[in-house]
Amino acid sequence: MPKTTGWKPVPPGTILCYPFLMRDSPIRALPVLLSRTVWFPNPEQADAEGLVAIGGELAEEWLLAAYRRGLFPWTAKPITWWSPDPRAIIELDQFHVPESLAKTVRRRPFEITFDRAFREVMQACAAPALHRESTWITDEFITAYTRLHQGGHAHSVECWSGGELVGGVYGVSIGGLFAGESMFHRADNGSKVALYHLIQRLREKGYALFDIQTVSPVTRSLGAREIPRREFLDRLAIAVAQDRKF
Repeated sequence: MPKTTGWKPVPPGTILCYPFLMRDSPIRALPVLLSRTVWFPNPEQADAEGLVAIGGELAEEWLLAAYRRGLFPWTAKPITWWSPDPRAIIELDQFHVPESLAKTVRRRPFEITFDRAFREVMQACAAPALHRESTWITDEFITAYTRLHQGGHAHSVECWSGGELVGGVYGVSIGGLFAGESMFHRADNGSKVALYHLIQRLREKGYALFDIQTVSPVTRSLGAREIPRREFLDRLAIAVAQDRKF
């Protein structure tokens, strides 16, 4: 994974009229346009790229309802909501730790903290990076997810070296679901060490599902895999009903 890249690739363009395939019909229709009422359609109505709906808000109640439904936002202008098929996850009991990462973890080169610098982690994930000219993590996203964090629904793991933030990961927590959003590093293995400690925390707390939305070469090397959206939604319903505290 390139430095400061997110787990989701930057989507192609902003599309106001994006079709999805209607069941049993070759005719394509527009995605659902959301009103001010907090509501989302069936994620299985997504088009081939995973787009489900446009509109709504990035307010806390909208975000929590979306994640419980199996959707996540990807752009802010306009706000778009996605549920790709297949969906990427990391099985918490199958996280692969390469020997190089294991050696780094044993050396303990970083101070590890939880929720000490959530906004700073998001800002680092959004910063310019090699081979990436733009990011989906805009100021609107940083503000919205920082509010989620303040409400106890979003969390971060930080790696520090010499008092400087050199790696981190953040995501959304609802019941037994943790939805990983993005990670970054400014020192070798900074993001992977943060992810390692996040996995350990989720296992210790009894989380049931770690959603990473899409697979990257780095997360695949650490054990990420794709499952059908229908299977993800079934597991999601069980996970969000659980009582777990990060």
